[in-house]
Amino acid sequence: MEVRGGDGPGEGVGMSGIGKGLGTVEVALRWDPSPLGSPAHDLDLVAGVYTTTARYGPPAYSVYFDRRSPEGTISLDRDSRTGQGLGYDEVMTVDLGRMPEGHARVVVGVVIQQAAGPIVFGDVADPGIRIREGYTELSRHGFAEVAGARAATVAEFVRGASGAWEFRADIRGFALDPDAFIAAMGASPA
Repeated sequence: MEVRGGDGPGEGVGMSGIGKGLGTVEVALRWDPSPLGSPAHDLDLVAGVYTTTARYGPPAYSVYFDRRSPEGTISLDRDSRTGQGLGYDEVMTVDLGRMPEGHARVVVGVVIQQAAGPIVFGDVADPGIRIREGYTELSRHGFAEVAGARAATVAEFVRGASGAWEFRADIRGFALDPDAFIAAMGASPA
């Protein structure tokens, strides 16, 4: 099941440079810890990479906790299981400028681990996402538009005909467990 989000302020903000496309992008996720005495909420960033011959459907490969892309262009630089700490709890770096030519699309999403039972974004205290290239913020938002979802896509990066990468806001919620979400997150946006 997919839950579609809206286009609120700060979503889908621009591309960099005049025809240069995007280079290295940072996707940062934050949330507040669970109340004292309740199970920890564990949110994870995940990226799916799609090729020029299979732009939609299951990814050619995915990157999530304790993993990085085979060619080193996507890495998870910070991983949290509780949301404790200052600032952003998970940070993923996507180096689009070094992506192999056969890669045409990267979709980034967030999954909520379901070990403590069904949890949706509306159950998590103050979740938020920030996407930026250098100091240029491309998008910043919470998860209110997908509050009933257990996973959500948050960004789509697409290689254009010129070879330049561009950002597209892609806020879609899913009522799927983490493994099923990874297989479904690359579906063509409606």
